[in-house]
Amino acid sequence: MDHLGTDFLSELVGTALLVLLGTGVVANVALTKSKGFNGGTLMVNIGWGLAVFAGVIVSYASGAHLNPAVTLGLWANGATHFGGANTQVDVNALSILAFIAAQLIGAIIGAVFTWLAYKQHFDEEPEPANKLGVFSTGPSIRSYGWNLVTEIIGTFVLVFVVIGFSRNSGGGGLDALAALPVALLVIGIGASLGGPTGYAINPARDLGPRIAHFLLPIKGKGSSDWSYSWVPVVGPIIGGILAGLLAIPLLPILT
Repeated sequence: MDHLGTDFLSELVGTALLVLLGTGVVANVALTKSKGFNGGTLMVNIGWGLAVFAGVIVSYASGAHLNPAVTLGLWANGATHFGGANTQVDVNALSILAFIAAQLIGAIIGAVFTWLAYKQHFDEEPEPANKLGVFSTGPSIRSYGWNLVTEIIGTFVLVFVVIGFSRNSGGGGLDALAALPVALLVIGIGASLGGPTGYAINPARDLGPRIAHFLLPIKGKGSSDWSYSWVPVVGPIIGGILAGLLAIPLLPILT
């Protein structure tokens, strides 16, 4: 486990950058005084895709999971190690918890920096829902069961394809060459499946910023909508594990 500290830092920094740029593009589109106001969902999708690109580029030392659903999906797929070629660690309870903890902490940090970047715009924004929407996802039609299904399907697509890429880089995660394809995949998932729930497809991406929203002294912020918060956590976990399990028989045939 000599490399676990390196992998922890890699996951933390990569996820922080991912969430900073991802929530940043939402802030640009959602906050009334921003120059990107009303930029549209496609702008958000592209921004999140490029956020993933940046996160993967700086964190390939750990395999660039950046997402508990990816970590658990790789585990379910039978991965014996996480990390890059020079920072591999055995897959066990400690390494899984370390990766997920790093992702959650990184997501909180990234969200805090988004708030700092847009501090004056948050102060001027009259709608609490727009402020919360920067930090966390929410359904266009609230139906917890169907919202859960949407998150399971979207995350399944993400993790299934990520495992396909991972097979070509040793099975412990992604390498830098996968950054652009995975970024395009995230844009595609958002464009195709993002309408119902805003496509969290990542428990840390939603829970970490939601915690930041709850803790930060955001003027007029309103509720953090904890009643919905379990959906973008449980859905992606189920979708990621299902993708890992089904990839075992399918990917050797398909790739």
